[in-house]
Amino acid sequence: MSSRGWTLFLAMSIIWGIPYLLIKIAVEGVSVPVLVFTRVAVGAAVLLPLALSRRTVTIVRNHWKALAGFALFEIIAAWWLLSDAERHLTSSMTGLLIAAAPIIAAVLDRLTGGERLGAKRILGLAIGIAGVAVLAGPHIGGSTWPIIEVLLVATCYAIAPLIAARHLTDVPALPMTAVCLAFAALVYAAPAAATWPTEMPSTQVLLALAGLAVICTALAFLVFFALIREVGAARALVFTYINPAVALAAGVIVLDEPLTPWNVAALVLIVIGCVFATRRHDTASRSGATEPTQPAPR
Repeated sequence: MSSRGWTLFLAMSIIWGIPYLLIKIAVEGVSVPVLVFTRVAVGAAVLLPLALSRRTVTIVRNHWKALAGFALFEIIAAWWLLSDAERHLTSSMTGLLIAAAPIIAAVLDRLTGGERLGAKRILGLAIGIAGVAVLAGPHIGGSTWPIIEVLLVATCYAIAPLIAARHLTDVPALPMTAVCLAFAALVYAAPAAATWPTEMPSTQVLLALAGLAVICTALAFLVFFALIREVGAARALVFTYINPAVALAAGVIVLDEPLTPWNVAALVLIVIGCVFATRRHDTASRSGATEPTQPAPR
């Protein structure tokens, strides 16, 4: 990989590893609708001017159902559930649970007629599920619903790429992302207005909102597209295995969240499970296939 590729890879590993930290800070000062609206509206404002063209209008007209479905799972539902869950869970635990998305994606792909699961992938599923159990087990009872919310987010992140892979393969990533963010902003406009804070949030909350919108949304997608162009889609998504470690470290270092043996064990199990569960079948690997088999959790 070139030095530019490594730079982009490192940037994505950090950029999509810190949203959980920023969400945890922001949700203490604004409502969930305001948080999500700010993130998607600013992201759309940055990306739409880069994506607007006659071709984009044609894309929306021809693929509006699939785009709406992708936006629903990838952004609208996922970011609401994620932000609501972080009102009760630590950011590090949330980031680790979200890392189960590739495992869920592998199962859903198989259940909907996708690639069969060989012995190694089944082993990966078992290891990954064990990691989720290790992480969530001690909290069942006191934080059951927030944990369910995060696992639903992981499921949303697993469904969205399946929609993209099966119905949006001919749609460029930039206009697809810009249109979906704009649609999400329209959906969240009224709930955000109804719950808009009556007082100015703290500087810390405002900085967290700005970081989520500018860095973790708008800049993140631009860097992600550049990384795909530089190293290819399959290699670009390898950074998703590093995101959980970044989320764990950010929560521990910045917010002084506890670093427990359960967290470390869960991190190891989930990452190992993801690596095995998302391996392509041997024949696909020999053929040189490079399509990604997992989403990029955020």
